[in-house]
Amino acid sequence: MKDGAFLGKKVIVTGGSRGIGAEIVRRFTDEGADVSFLYHNSVDAADNLAKATGAIPVRCDLTDPYDAERAIQIAEGDIMGVDILVNNAGISVSGLLQDLPQKEWDRLLAVDMTSVFVCSKLVITAMVRQGRGRIINVSSIWGMVGASCEAAYSAVKAGVIGLTKALAKELGPSGITVNCVAPGVIDTDMMKSYDEETRKMLAAETPLGRLGTPGDVAETVLFLAGDGASFITGQVISPNGGFVI
Repeated sequence: MKDGAFLGKKVIVTGGSRGIGAEIVRRFTDEGADVSFLYHNSVDAADNLAKATGAIPVRCDLTDPYDAERAIQIAEGDIMGVDILVNNAGISVSGLLQDLPQKEWDRLLAVDMTSVFVCSKLVITAMVRQGRGRIINVSSIWGMVGASCEAAYSAVKAGVIGLTKALAKELGPSGITVNCVAPGVIDTDMMKSYDEETRKMLAAETPLGRLGTPGDVAETVLFLAGDGASFITGQVISPNGGFVI
């Protein structure tokens, strides 16, 4: 029998099959929540996570708003509602802005920004009806301060922060909080392209002396989803080890 801080809570996590998303799924299920997660290509990872946690996987392409709508409706049906939405799905691109193909910009915008708009829109009606809810959006430190050779990524993640702040004002009267988590340098698959020397350099540049873990981000998400954060909305909390202060 499940028990924990989120017993009976209905949670949807986008981009939930790997990395930060998978850890968020694990933490919520460990705390008794009923979780459904969206994923795209990582079929084996999604199946393994579902078997390990009891969370329900829903495959979809978040670049297609109609497929996102279908998936959210399935996810809500699978767990019989939604109390908490975590918009975690994201991709990254790097390089000089003048070299970025238009199609890469379009895809980045669709996954990292438009999906937040679409998925949030789809759960708001139910949350307003029940007079409560939590929406937690995952941005990045580069959305806070910008990064050279990641101008497009920085811009899109800054858009997530802007949407978070505005939506918090809009939904506050309905008892819904909207907050943003802006991770620093986190040791996930996105770091695979970095060599060991670069990883050590990034850890050395972090005042706490290490790279972040998916668990560091997941703990922040669970805090914002919990009762202890009931008077927090429209905020950006950045688990980054002091990389950005």
